[in-house]
Amino acid sequence: METEIELKFFVSPEFSSQLLRKIADAKILQQSRRQLGNVYFDTPDQILRQHDIGLRVRRYDDVFVQTLKTAGRVVAGLHQRPEYNAEISGTAPDLSLHPADAWPETVDVAAVQQQLTPLFSTDFERQQWLIAMPDGSQIELAFDQGEVSANDQSNPICEVELELKSGQTDALFTLARDLCSDGGMRLGNLSKAARGYRLAAGYLGDAVKPLGFVPVQESDSIESLFVRTLEHALDHWHYHEQIFAERLELPALQEIYQALCLIRQTLSLFGSMIPRRASALLRQELNWLEGELDWIDEYLSIERLLADKGYALKKLNARKAIVKQLKARKDELPEDEAVMTLLESSRYCGLLLDLSRWILSRGWQPFLDDKARERLAGSVKGFADTVLAKSWQELEESFPQARQLSRADYLDQQPRLQRNLLSGICLAGLYEEERRASFRLPWLDLLQGIEDLRQLEPIRALQELQEDEEDRRQVAKWLQRKEESLIHAMDQSRQIGIEQAPYWP
Repeated sequence: METEIELKFFVSPEFSSQLLRKIADAKILQQSRRQLGNVYFDTPDQILRQHDIGLRVRRYDDVFVQTLKTAGRVVAGLHQRPEYNAEISGTAPDLSLHPADAWPETVDVAAVQQQLTPLFSTDFERQQWLIAMPDGSQIELAFDQGEVSANDQSNPICEVELELKSGQTDALFTLARDLCSDGGMRLGNLSKAARGYRLAAGYLGDAVKPLGFVPVQESDSIESLFVRTLEHALDHWHYHEQIFAERLELPALQEIYQALCLIRQTLSLFGSMIPRRASALLRQELNWLEGELDWIDEYLSIERLLADKGYALKKLNARKAIVKQLKARKDELPEDEAVMTLLESSRYCGLLLDLSRWILSRGWQPFLDDKARERLAGSVKGFADTVLAKSWQELEESFPQARQLSRADYLDQQPRLQRNLLSGICLAGLYEEERRASFRLPWLDLLQGIEDLRQLEPIRALQELQEDEEDRRQVAKWLQRKEESLIHAMDQSRQIGIEQAPYWP
């Protein structure tokens, strides 16, 4: 068995010339160019896929190699998977060639062998270089161009893969950082096999989904929770980046923004143990990316106001003028092409690589003293109780029960409410689900109310631009009615939230 450790990138066909320039001065130990044909197998009910197992037969020249890849992990494009290889005499797989302990206990290997059928194929040309890195590590660099095919349909393949053949994982990131310095690369979490399964199933892509709770257990240490939360946020980020790249859905970009917020909140939550200087460069780049994406809420607000030809504005005499003005403002915001340029930029790719490397190498460890190490090794439950108690105190101070809050008050407190709910995303998995859900519900309702309130801001910005004084007055009254209705509902959610009993001890 080998453990395959590699980084995958999606690129354009034109990237090949850029790649050749980048490796011109590298120490090349071997290089080759060959056509590879691969057939992937599974049972009709996809037993292998259900266990995150991939089975393929690869043909090159007159050699056939059967490969079994079992469940691994992916962190920001770094794939780590156990791999078993065996040379065979033809295209028909023989599962007996792999050791028994390669299979999960729940898999009946003999039964699977009887049911195996080809599902899809990948055929591509591979340019390959074995590169010697300055630290002595050896990395196999591959540029693949071709297609994945299933059911008389096909999708193009154009990828760069970096596989660690010997040495340190850090060398992978060093080479990747150099290759992406001119842009044009996007970290990939979808393997060729995953794309083939999609094509075979006629699957059109994943759905946008909200940020879920971090999987955490009381037996976890504080440091393991820190790592789990960062990886959870990165998974959410990368999952939605792929959705945007495939379908240009702006809600997917909004979820990337949520993942960024969770990462920043995580760094803050653990700040008493992990010094800020340990993540200073990462936080600088996270701040940059947040700034690049801070237009999303405004864009979505305008889209909702323009839906059904501006139906939400039907009672306004200046509806046509406002719709025109909203469209003009929308046109000033970044377009899909600009977003894709960002996602393929050197700085964006570098941020993902640096964040992944920081997590995998435990980049905060050199900044810790003995006291911090001892605390990070401690029980997560006591830490969670303390953090959530402080979070609750902050909510009570931000949304006091006895005080009437204005529109400006609610808008000002939105970031604080979001941070506290993100703390729950990180820690609430330790507690009883029903009590947790009951406690969070009114605060989630309150956050939704504030977001609905903020969606009126594009109209407020246009109010004084209306030429007719009567139109300006009408817009002001329309805004006032909307705001009063929303604030009334938010006041109720706030009162319910304050009266809730905490779900932690």
